[in-house]
Amino acid sequence: MSQKVFIVEDDAEYAEFIKAHLRRKYKIYSFSNAEDCLVSLKSITPDVMILDYYLPGMNGIDLYEKTKDSLPEEVKVIILSSMDDGNLVLDFIKKGIRDYVVKGDNVIETLVAIIEGEEDVYLDSLFSD
Repeated sequence: MSQKVFIVEDDAEYAEFIKAHLRRKYKIYSFSNAEDCLVSLKSITPDVMILDYYLPGMNGIDLYEKTKDSLPEEVKVIILSSMDDGNLVLDFIKKGIRDYVVKGDNVIETLVAIIEGEEDVYLDSLFSD
């Protein structure tokens, strides 16, 4: 059975870009805001949640904070943002989010590596000669 991946992204074109690549391997559920995602979380437990940081209304961190106690520990939460900000990343880590992906050239490869639990191998390949 393929993993269930929730994508919460308010940019419709970017969400479609991600879905088009990930739906080949995973069961995708897509939401344009945190509130719609919360409704689905009442009946579906995802294996992975990809949360845009900047969302209308509740942002990705607020969504994570609101759901973290009700989700199984093994659910992977990935924050997706166009900002490469070290202070923001530190804030995510303090809140318990380990995975942060900057929207860019390698976003699909990075997301797949994290979903598959191969991020260390993937990152090593980026920085090896």
